[in-house]
Amino acid sequence: MKKLFVLASVATMAATPAVAGLGSYIPTGTELGLGMSATSGVNGFVGYANKNFDSFWWKRLGVRLDFASTSLIQSTINNQLSNAVQDVEIGDKGIRINGGELESKHIAALVDFYPFGNTWFLGGWRITGGYVFGDLKMTADLTGEIDGLPAGKIAFSLGGEKYYYDGNGVHGTANLKWNYNGPYAGTGFDIGLFRGLKLFMDAGVVFTSKAAELGADVPFTNLHKADGTPVDNDALKAQVNAAKASALKEGQDELDKYKFFPMVKLGLMYRF
Repeated sequence: MKKLFVLASVATMAATPAVAGLGSYIPTGTELGLGMSATSGVNGFVGYANKNFDSFWWKRLGVRLDFASTSLIQSTINNQLSNAVQDVEIGDKGIRINGGELESKHIAALVDFYPFGNTWFLGGWRITGGYVFGDLKMTADLTGEIDGLPAGKIAFSLGGEKYYYDGNGVHGTANLKWNYNGPYAGTGFDIGLFRGLKLFMDAGVVFTSKAAELGADVPFTNLHKADGTPVDNDALKAQVNAAKASALKEGQDELDKYKFFPMVKLGLMYRF
Protein backbone atom coordinates (compact mmCIF):
# COMPACT_ATOMS: atom_id res chain seq x y z
CA MET A 1 0.00 0.00 0.00
CA LYS A 2 2.89 2.33 0.71
CA LYS A 3 4.23 1.75 -2.79
CA LEU A 4 0.85 2.57 -4.31
CA PHE A 5 0.59 5.78 -2.33
CA VAL A 6 4.07 6.90 -3.41
CA LEU A 7 3.31 6.15 -7.06
CA ALA A 8 0.01 8.04 -6.83
CA SER A 9 1.78 11.00 -5.25
CA VAL A 10 4.46 11.14 -7.93
CA ALA A 11 1.89 10.80 -10.70
CA THR A 12 -0.23 13.59 -9.23
CA MET A 13 2.70 15.98 -8.94
CA ALA A 14 3.93 15.15 -12.44
CA ALA A 15 0.49 15.92 -13.83
CA THR A 16 0.11 19.22 -11.98
CA PRO A 17 1.01 21.50 -14.94
CA ALA A 18 -1.51 19.70 -17.15
CA VAL A 19 -4.18 19.83 -14.42
CA ALA A 20 -3.49 23.51 -13.84
CA GLY A 21 -4.02 24.09 -17.55
CA LEU A 22 -7.52 22.72 -17.24
CA GLY A 23 -8.36 25.42 -14.71
CA SER A 24 -9.98 27.60 -17.34
CA TYR A 25 -12.49 24.84 -18.09
CA ILE A 26 -13.26 23.72 -14.53
CA PRO A 27 -15.13 25.90 -11.99
CA THR A 28 -12.93 27.55 -9.36
CA GLY A 29 -13.14 25.57 -6.12
CA THR A 30 -13.50 22.14 -7.72
CA GLU A 31 -11.50 19.53 -5.78
CA LEU A 32 -10.02 16.19 -6.82
CA GLY A 33 -8.31 13.93 -4.28
CA LEU A 34 -6.46 10.61 -4.27
CA GLY A 35 -4.89 8.80 -1.33
CA MET A 36 -5.24 5.92 1.09
CA SER A 37 -7.79 5.06 3.75
CA ALA A 38 -6.51 3.02 6.70
CA THR A 39 -9.77 1.05 6.78
CA SER A 40 -10.98 1.08 3.16
CA GLY A 41 -7.97 0.97 0.83
CA VAL A 42 -7.53 3.35 -2.11
CA ASN A 43 -9.45 6.56 -1.38
CA GLY A 44 -10.62 9.30 -3.74
CA PHE A 45 -13.04 12.19 -3.78
CA VAL A 46 -14.52 14.94 -5.90
CA GLY A 47 -15.79 18.09 -4.26
CA TYR A 48 -16.19 21.83 -4.20
CA ALA A 49 -14.90 24.51 -1.79
CA ASN A 50 -14.36 28.05 -3.09
CA LYS A 51 -12.33 30.19 -0.68
CA ASN A 52 -12.65 33.24 -3.01
CA PHE A 53 -16.28 33.94 -2.19
CA ASP A 54 -16.96 37.28 -0.45
CA SER A 55 -19.72 35.74 1.64
CA PHE A 56 -18.72 34.87 5.20
CA TRP A 57 -20.48 31.50 4.99
CA TRP A 58 -19.89 30.41 1.40
CA LYS A 59 -16.11 30.73 1.71
CA ARG A 60 -16.28 28.41 4.72
CA LEU A 61 -18.42 25.65 3.25
CA GLY A 62 -17.50 22.74 1.01
CA VAL A 63 -18.98 19.45 -0.18
CA ARG A 64 -17.38 16.18 -1.19
CA LEU A 65 -18.36 12.80 -2.62
CA ASP A 66 -15.87 10.42 -1.04
CA PHE A 67 -15.27 6.81 -2.06
CA ALA A 68 -12.78 4.04 -1.29
CA SER A 69 -12.20 0.35 -1.97
CA THR A 70 -9.57 -2.32 -1.38
CA SER A 71 -10.29 -3.93 -4.77
CA LEU A 72 -7.39 -2.25 -6.59
CA ILE A 73 -4.87 -3.60 -4.09
CA GLN A 74 -6.74 -6.72 -2.94
CA SER A 75 -3.93 -9.20 -3.62
CA THR A 76 -1.37 -7.02 -1.81
CA ILE A 77 -3.59 -6.66 1.26
CA ASN A 78 -4.39 -10.38 1.42
CA ASN A 79 -0.73 -11.37 1.02
CA GLN A 80 0.36 -9.03 3.80
CA LEU A 81 -2.48 -10.17 6.07
CA SER A 82 -1.77 -13.84 5.47
CA ASN A 83 1.94 -13.33 6.20
CA ALA A 84 1.14 -11.39 9.36
CA VAL A 85 -1.18 -14.04 10.83
CA GLN A 86 0.49 -17.17 9.48
CA ASP A 87 0.57 -19.89 12.15
CA VAL A 88 -0.62 -17.56 14.95
CA GLU A 89 -1.82 -19.46 18.00
CA ILE A 90 -5.10 -18.38 19.58
CA GLY A 91 -7.16 -19.61 22.49
CA ASP A 92 -6.57 -23.21 23.56
CA LYS A 93 -3.21 -24.68 22.69
CA GLY A 94 -3.20 -26.10 19.19
CA ILE A 95 -5.74 -23.75 17.60
CA ARG A 96 -4.10 -21.49 15.02
CA ILE A 97 -4.86 -18.91 12.36
CA ASN A 98 -3.29 -19.70 9.01
CA GLY A 99 -4.06 -17.02 6.45
CA GLY A 100 -6.80 -14.48 5.99
CA GLU A 101 -8.53 -12.05 3.64
CA LEU A 102 -9.86 -8.51 4.01
CA GLU A 103 -12.32 -6.62 1.80
CA SER A 104 -13.60 -3.14 2.45
CA LYS A 105 -15.31 -0.26 0.66
CA HIS A 106 -17.31 2.87 1.38
CA ILE A 107 -19.02 5.81 -0.28
CA ALA A 108 -19.85 9.01 1.58
CA ALA A 109 -21.51 12.38 1.11
CA LEU A 110 -19.63 14.96 3.20
CA VAL A 111 -20.05 18.62 4.14
CA ASP A 112 -16.93 20.54 5.21
CA PHE A 113 -16.90 23.65 7.38
CA TYR A 114 -13.71 25.76 7.47
CA PRO A 115 -13.98 27.92 10.65
CA PHE A 116 -11.18 30.26 9.59
CA GLY A 117 -12.27 30.72 5.97
CA ASN A 118 -9.25 31.49 3.80
CA THR A 119 -6.99 32.64 6.65
CA TRP A 120 -3.39 31.65 5.92
CA PHE A 121 -2.51 28.21 7.34
CA LEU A 122 -5.54 28.00 9.68
CA GLY A 123 -7.79 28.19 6.63
CA GLY A 124 -6.94 24.59 5.80
CA TRP A 125 -8.51 23.16 8.98
CA ARG A 126 -12.03 21.80 8.61
CA ILE A 127 -14.81 20.15 10.57
CA THR A 128 -16.67 17.50 8.59
CA GLY A 129 -20.06 15.85 8.84
CA GLY A 130 -22.00 13.61 6.51
CA TYR A 131 -23.30 10.11 5.89
CA VAL A 132 -21.34 6.96 5.03
CA PHE A 133 -22.37 3.69 3.41
CA GLY A 134 -19.66 1.13 4.12
CA ASP A 135 -18.89 -2.55 4.27
CA LEU A 136 -16.01 -4.54 5.74
CA LYS A 137 -15.43 -8.29 5.54
CA MET A 138 -12.60 -10.28 7.11
CA THR A 139 -12.02 -14.03 7.08
CA ALA A 140 -9.38 -16.19 8.76
CA ASP A 141 -8.55 -19.87 8.19
CA LEU A 142 -8.46 -21.93 11.37
CA THR A 143 -6.61 -25.21 12.01
CA GLY A 144 -6.04 -27.18 15.14
CA GLU A 145 -4.08 -30.17 16.34
CA ILE A 146 -3.91 -31.23 19.97
CA ASP A 147 -0.71 -32.84 21.26
CA GLY A 148 -1.19 -36.42 22.39
CA LEU A 149 -3.94 -37.39 19.98
CA PRO A 150 -3.31 -39.98 17.26
CA ALA A 151 -1.58 -38.60 14.17
CA GLY A 152 -3.93 -37.12 11.61
CA LYS A 153 -6.67 -36.18 14.08
CA ILE A 154 -7.50 -32.51 14.48
CA ALA A 155 -9.64 -32.03 17.59
CA PHE A 156 -11.52 -29.22 19.31
CA SER A 157 -14.21 -28.59 21.90
CA LEU A 158 -17.52 -26.90 21.14
CA GLY A 159 -20.27 -26.28 23.70
CA GLY A 160 -18.65 -28.71 26.13
CA GLU A 161 -18.60 -31.51 23.55
CA LYS A 162 -15.39 -32.84 22.00
CA TYR A 163 -15.08 -33.38 18.26
CA TYR A 164 -12.32 -34.37 15.87
CA TYR A 165 -11.59 -34.55 12.15
CA ASP A 166 -10.02 -37.47 10.31
CA GLY A 167 -7.43 -35.95 8.05
CA ASN A 168 -5.36 -32.80 7.84
CA GLY A 169 -5.70 -29.35 6.31
CA VAL A 170 -7.86 -26.35 7.04
CA HIS A 171 -10.99 -27.39 8.93
CA GLY A 172 -12.77 -24.16 9.61
CA THR A 173 -12.97 -20.43 9.04
CA ALA A 174 -13.81 -17.46 11.21
CA ASN A 175 -15.35 -14.38 9.67
CA LEU A 176 -16.32 -10.85 10.59
CA LYS A 177 -18.77 -8.70 8.64
CA TRP A 178 -19.56 -5.07 9.34
CA ASN A 179 -22.14 -2.99 7.52
CA TYR A 180 -21.40 0.37 9.12
CA ASN A 181 -23.86 2.72 7.40
CA GLY A 182 -24.48 5.85 9.45
CA PRO A 183 -23.70 9.52 10.11
CA TYR A 184 -20.06 10.62 10.09
CA ALA A 185 -18.31 13.24 12.21
CA GLY A 186 -14.66 14.15 11.95
CA THR A 187 -12.00 16.72 11.33
CA GLY A 188 -9.14 17.23 8.92
CA PHE A 189 -6.93 19.67 7.07
CA ASP A 190 -5.38 20.41 3.71
CA ILE A 191 -1.94 21.99 3.47
CA GLY A 192 -0.91 23.80 0.28
CA LEU A 193 2.26 22.54 -1.42
CA PHE A 194 2.33 24.63 -4.61
CA ARG A 195 -0.30 26.00 -6.98
CA GLY A 196 -3.50 24.11 -6.16
CA LEU A 197 -1.78 20.94 -5.01
CA LYS A 198 -2.35 20.11 -1.35
CA LEU A 199 -1.75 17.40 1.20
CA PHE A 200 -4.98 16.32 2.89
CA MET A 201 -5.84 14.30 5.99
CA ASP A 202 -9.17 13.23 7.48
CA ALA A 203 -9.95 11.45 10.74
CA GLY A 204 -13.34 10.66 12.22
CA VAL A 205 -15.89 7.99 13.08
CA VAL A 206 -19.08 6.59 11.59
CA PHE A 207 -21.87 6.26 14.15
CA THR A 208 -23.69 3.07 13.22
CA SER A 209 -26.49 1.24 15.01
CA LYS A 210 -25.26 -2.09 13.66
CA ALA A 211 -22.16 -3.68 15.17
CA ALA A 212 -19.80 -6.10 13.43
CA GLU A 213 -21.11 -9.65 13.09
CA LEU A 214 -18.89 -12.57 14.09
CA GLY A 215 -19.28 -15.93 12.37
CA ALA A 216 -17.59 -19.29 11.92
CA ASP A 217 -17.79 -22.22 9.54
CA VAL A 218 -17.32 -25.77 10.85
CA PRO A 219 -17.39 -28.24 7.92
CA PHE A 220 -19.13 -31.57 8.57
CA THR A 221 -17.02 -33.62 6.17
CA ASN A 222 -15.00 -36.19 8.20
CA LEU A 223 -16.24 -34.67 11.47
CA HIS A 224 -16.73 -37.08 14.42
CA LYS A 225 -17.76 -36.86 18.03
CA ALA A 226 -15.15 -37.90 20.58
CA ASP A 227 -16.66 -41.42 20.81
CA GLY A 228 -16.17 -41.90 17.07
CA THR A 229 -19.76 -41.21 15.98
CA PRO A 230 -19.69 -39.45 12.60
CA VAL A 231 -21.61 -36.18 12.36
CA ASP A 232 -23.53 -37.22 9.27
CA ASN A 233 -27.20 -36.63 10.04
CA ASP A 234 -29.43 -33.61 10.56
CA ALA A 235 -29.82 -34.11 14.32
CA LEU A 236 -26.08 -34.13 15.00
CA LYS A 237 -25.45 -31.27 12.57
CA ALA A 238 -28.11 -29.22 14.36
CA GLN A 239 -26.38 -30.00 17.66
CA VAL A 240 -23.05 -28.76 16.31
CA ASN A 241 -24.62 -25.62 14.86
CA ALA A 242 -26.36 -24.85 18.17
CA ALA A 243 -23.11 -25.28 20.08
CA LYS A 244 -21.32 -23.06 17.54
CA ALA A 245 -23.92 -20.32 17.94
CA SER A 246 -23.59 -20.49 21.72
CA ALA A 247 -19.79 -20.28 21.51
CA LEU A 248 -19.99 -17.25 19.19
CA LYS A 249 -22.48 -15.42 21.39
CA GLU A 250 -19.89 -14.36 23.97
CA GLY A 251 -17.68 -12.84 21.30
CA GLN A 252 -20.67 -11.20 19.62
CA ASP A 253 -21.77 -9.66 22.93
CA GLU A 254 -18.39 -7.93 23.14
CA LEU A 255 -18.57 -6.70 19.54
CA ASP A 256 -22.05 -5.29 20.15
CA LYS A 257 -20.49 -2.74 22.51
CA TYR A 258 -18.57 -1.11 19.65
CA LYS A 259 -20.72 0.78 17.16
CA PHE A 260 -18.20 3.39 16.06
CA PHE A 261 -16.29 2.68 12.87
CA PRO A 262 -13.01 4.69 12.68
CA MET A 263 -11.84 6.31 9.46
CA VAL A 264 -8.41 7.82 8.73
CA LYS A 265 -7.41 9.07 5.25
CA LEU A 266 -4.26 10.65 3.86
CA GLY A 267 -3.36 11.74 0.35
CA LEU A 268 -2.98 14.50 -2.24
CA MET A 269 -5.68 16.78 -3.64
CA TYR A 270 -5.89 19.52 -6.23
CA ARG A 271 -8.20 22.53 -5.85
CA PHE A 272 -8.79 24.57 -9.00
